[in-house]
Amino acid sequence: MTTADPLQRALDDPGDPTLRPLPPQVAELLRDLAAPPRLAAHLRAVHDVAHQLVTWVEREYPALQLDAEAVLFGAATHDIGKAVHLAELSGPGSAHESAGRELLLARGVEPRLARFAGTHADWNGPDIRLEDLLVSVADKVWKGKRAREPEDLVLARLAAHSGRRAWEEFLTFDDLLMSIASRADGRLAFQAAHPVHRTT
Repeated sequence: MTTADPLQRALDDPGDPTLRPLPPQVAELLRDLAAPPRLAAHLRAVHDVAHQLVTWVEREYPALQLDAEAVLFGAATHDIGKAVHLAELSGPGSAHESAGRELLLARGVEPRLARFAGTHADWNGPDIRLEDLLVSVADKVWKGKRAREPEDLVLARLAAHSGRRAWEEFLTFDDLLMSIASRADGRLAFQAAHPVHRTT
């Protein structure tokens, strides 16, 4: 079934590679905001990659206390402030970060979930957790970009948990990221297929 609504298409189109749907709460929020379809497409791509990262961490480090729900919600909403700061959807800017966090809090989202809108581009803050770093990595590697600093910080957290050295953790983590990055062209094409302009 197809729909004439560009935002709904961005939420429903399976993509290639197939992208997981956003959490229903996030999809409803995007509809309420009449968010640009391109924003919904981007959030789906990053959310899907975050799901892959979380699945890997849970499999490789089963004793690690990871707030998987927070990572997935954070990835699904990290750029929600771009629904307010539309110019930052296709250009540089950081106003969307604090605006996104405030938007989520104003709509009753828990602070532990709203935080990612403000932390996804700042991985050096004093309260940055592994969950924040995973969202930051997902926000880079979805398009095939490798970001050394947040990746190294993830490795340091994993090494602290496992007792191994960071380079030992690097081997399997790097394989995962290379696999994710290898399918970036499909995700980029999916995002580009959806318009930047609002639907209403």
